[in-house]
Amino acid sequence: MKDIEKGNFIIDTEAGTRALGLSIADAAEPGDIIALIGDLGTGKTALTKYIAEGLGIKEEVISPTFTIVREYRSGRLPLFHFDVYRLSGPEEFIDAGAEDYLEDSGLSVIEWADIVADALPADALLVNIEYAEDDKRRIMII
Repeated sequence: MKDIEKGNFIIDTEAGTRALGLSIADAAEPGDIIALIGDLGTGKTALTKYIAEGLGIKEEVISPTFTIVREYRSGRLPLFHFDVYRLSGPEEFIDAGAEDYLEDSGLSVIEWADIVADALPADALLVNIEYAEDDKRRIMII
């Protein structure tokens, strides 16, 4: 994920979220890991849907809240979409078989990644999503 621009991005439209997701997908390489951190409703799943679109994923991308991970294999890279909100920490993440996915040649996107941060490699791309002061815009910090 070396070619992705890093910094603070003010996102105030769905089109802005889509543009960022498509840029991330374009820069994605086999084995990359994207760690998404943000409160409920900040746009973690929406960003993941646009990353999937940029990869050419044909399936509908839905939150894996109750299954922990969903696999999408119809794009230029497999996408492994995690939602670890219900996990107690890194050990439970590893016990659930996460290492198999993280060591695969696909792209792993992990929502609520702060919960399992100790299990992620140092080179994971961290995307912190926060509400702006007016609650209408998002600040995405890469």
